[in-house]
Amino acid sequence: MWGAIIGDIVGSIYEFDNIRTKEFKLFSSDCFFTDDTVMTVAVAKSLLDSDGDYDAFARNTVDNLHIFGRKYPNAGYGGRFRVWLNDGDTYPYNSFGNGSAMRVSACGFAARTLEEAVQLAYNSAYCTHNHFEGIRGACAAAVAIFLAGNGKSKEEIKEYICKYYYEIDFTLDEIRDTYSFNETCQETVPQALEAFFESDDFEDAIRNAISIGGDSDTLAAITGGVAQAYYGIPDEIIAQARTYLDDFLLETVDRFNEKYMK
Repeated sequence: MWGAIIGDIVGSIYEFDNIRTKEFKLFSSDCFFTDDTVMTVAVAKSLLDSDGDYDAFARNTVDNLHIFGRKYPNAGYGGRFRVWLNDGDTYPYNSFGNGSAMRVSACGFAARTLEEAVQLAYNSAYCTHNHFEGIRGACAAAVAIFLAGNGKSKEEIKEYICKYYYEIDFTLDEIRDTYSFNETCQETVPQALEAFFESDDFEDAIRNAISIGGDSDTLAAITGGVAQAYYGIPDEIIAQARTYLDDFLLETVDRFNEKYMK
């Protein structure tokens, strides 16, 4: 889960000021956590609260998205999600925005089987993103994390994603000059996964994601989750990221890591 949080923090200052190069300072004093981190931690809390019960997880996700979202009301939520949050809605609104994929990483780490990764991802998405594309984006990200964390090669992961989720038939160099801001799953998740596929290590994956512009923090959050599962994260990068979070968020992150990341 740290991978998604780190991607979010590093990408936070480039979301509306894209930088189309890999040469930038990884952390700066201007960086901050956004809704990507808040919702990622909310889903992690829901997993901790549910103890393997899928139905309970679905209910707890609704509750925790509201609890965490209202605690951090200015984290940068999308317009329709903000309405859902503030009105206390419990029904989905057919979204296919990339919010379902940016918050799902904990599901990929907690899952014990590929099927469970899909089920957890589905449950984490459905309460808001019940559109096919919203669910597909969340499931693809969680599946990539699960496969990466269970010894599959990049080639095997990409083959599986291309077969069941997205046909990724481009390189980052081919899209870097023309890729634009897009908040849909179908125009964010494939690009984020390709940033991982072309990477050399965790930090390089984050730099890849941010270098193509677009919705930088969310791209890097999705990439970061998969990159963490595949490479791990250097301790010094986690130590830097910790300084951006408050105690409320860190308590859940640390509990999740203690239970699922041993």
